[in-house]
Amino acid sequence: MIGGEKPYTLDRIVRISLGAGLIWGLIWLLGYLSDALIPFAIALLLAYLMNPLVVLVQKKIPHRLTAVLVSLALVSAALTLAGMLLVPRILLEIDNMSRILKDVVTNSDVARRALAYLPPDLWNAFKDYLSSEQVQEFFETEKFRDVVFNFSKKALPGVWGVISGTASVVMWLVGLTVILLYLVFLLLDYPHIKATWKQLLPPQYRAPILGFVEDFSVAMHRYFRGQASIAGLVGIMFAIGFALIGLPMGIVLGLFIGLLNMVPYLQIIGLIPACLFGILKALETGSSIWLMLGLVTLVFVVVQSIQDGILVPRIMGKVTGMSPAIILLSLSVWGKLLGFFGLLLALPMSCILWTYYQRYVLGVRADNTPTPPAEDHPRPVPSAKKKKKAP
Repeated sequence: MIGGEKPYTLDRIVRISLGAGLIWGLIWLLGYLSDALIPFAIALLLAYLMNPLVVLVQKKIPHRLTAVLVSLALVSAALTLAGMLLVPRILLEIDNMSRILKDVVTNSDVARRALAYLPPDLWNAFKDYLSSEQVQEFFETEKFRDVVFNFSKKALPGVWGVISGTASVVMWLVGLTVILLYLVFLLLDYPHIKATWKQLLPPQYRAPILGFVEDFSVAMHRYFRGQASIAGLVGIMFAIGFALIGLPMGIVLGLFIGLLNMVPYLQIIGLIPACLFGILKALETGSSIWLMLGLVTLVFVVVQSIQDGILVPRIMGKVTGMSPAIILLSLSVWGKLLGFFGLLLALPMSCILWTYYQRYVLGVRADNTPTPPAEDHPRPVPSAKKKKKAP
């Protein structure tokens, strides 16, 4: 329990103050070193996600290094294939969206169709917003490349500072090499670290720490691997559904909604831009706005039904997860404290806090069984030598 029945003596208050100062100093240090730590954090998360694949490959190829390289080759091939299929389609969708915006703003037939559904003041405000320079520039392929370029600078700031002024392609290759080296080393050492780290713990604290780490591992498996799997599948289903109904920016929006699904039910926010794109599509083609909105809603209903009825029970199981509000709060707080690096830490930190709350506040384990009291883990007592009885 937090606090328990211990009195708040001066010594305890000093200890709590020192602990709070240590935590704040650690957060400051992480923020100061975030530029150098971001590539390592990305590689660590990738290693955590890829380790099950490496273990699966290692059953066929016992040599660990070979299994790691084969796993990396498989993942690289899958990503390359996805990029070859998606990137040209995404650039085509951006060009198409830019054309639709210009047509909606300048075409008198579109204005006439819009006035049949919308009040004049609302349509004029909507048209002025679409014709603004910010909106027009956002849906341009050059702007998309700038977004990718700026994300690379955020993800690899330490590397960027070293080679600033050189070609962007060189920056991307060097940054990717740094993450790849981290990833290979982490995957190679994963079994060794997993087998030996327990020996570094003091014997008297080993049992409670191991229990806490076990619960944390279960939570990370659910809310990181499990939710990431669900988010990826949901993003693919939304992209396919939007592409089938001809929604502008359908693939980009679908994948973005899948990313939002890392926080459960946050994908509902994607309904707003999906409806706006549906209205633009209807105005540009002359089809019924209500039909397009109905198709968008149908895609959301079908995907959400598959997610709640099939994916969540099979992947997450019948377990009580973290509140979406708590996950969103964690993303906001850690993102504010540490920027992009904080967003990488947000979900693991949410799992740590959730595990602590369950084990030490609610008194339950990850499997919802009660946490045994401290007496269940007594310290080993050395056996005393028996005195020989005199004959």
